[in-house]
Amino acid sequence: MNKLSVYVMTFNEKEKIKDCLESVKWADEIVILDSFSTDGTLDLARRYTDKIIQKEFIGFGKLRNIALENCSNEWVLSVDADERVTEELKDEILKKLKDRPVADAFFIPRKSHFLNFRVRHCGWYPDYRQPQFFNKNKMRYKEQLVHETYELNGKVGYLKGHILQFPFLNLDQYFKKMDRYSSLRAEEMFKEGKKFRIFQLIANPLAMFFRMFFLKLGFLDGKVGLILCSLYGYYTMMKYIKLWGKYDVTKEAS
Repeated sequence: MNKLSVYVMTFNEKEKIKDCLESVKWADEIVILDSFSTDGTLDLARRYTDKIIQKEFIGFGKLRNIALENCSNEWVLSVDADERVTEELKDEILKKLKDRPVADAFFIPRKSHFLNFRVRHCGWYPDYRQPQFFNKNKMRYKEQLVHETYELNGKVGYLKGHILQFPFLNLDQYFKKMDRYSSLRAEEMFKEGKKFRIFQLIANPLAMFFRMFFLKLGFLDGKVGLILCSLYGYYTMMKYIKLWGKYDVTKEAS
């Protein structure tokens, strides 16, 4: 039977890390890649593993690849600190490891929650952004600062078991995370040579809202869907405002 490594990246995740690690304690190995947490996250993490690597933040893509390098086993499960592995997913993964997986990387559907509400639309379900269960010899992450993608040399598959995700326990957490992510994305766009255009402050946020609320059926999630889609429109606007700030604003105003 193949063995499994689970890796979790952390930075000040004291409120979430215990439930996350409790849901994966059955794995053969747990690897924590921490960016120097200061809130007691590591005190809780040490109850589940002694394999803790600390690395300053250099971008999510690079950090994920460092985590993979520190995983002892060929098969890896990537779990974020705000995620929980369900019993059905655990059983499915163990069966795959026993029977030898027929694919090299597997997408896992996620049941995501906004505050205390299960979001079923808005593009949040099943939310196949990147494979989370995979052979580390077949997959690597692209080294982007945020919203990292991946490269796979092999076959992809899909699991039926779910991961539960609780990204925001309150609105304060949402705004802090989106402030950080919009700054990182603006920095990445600037490095890519993307130019700021004034119409982006209106057109792009509206396009994000329209896509999530109408095309992704966010309206079926009621007032929570409306709020969530509006907040992502706000995130999109902040991203472009910060991109504008990367250029010589005083020169433009003169």
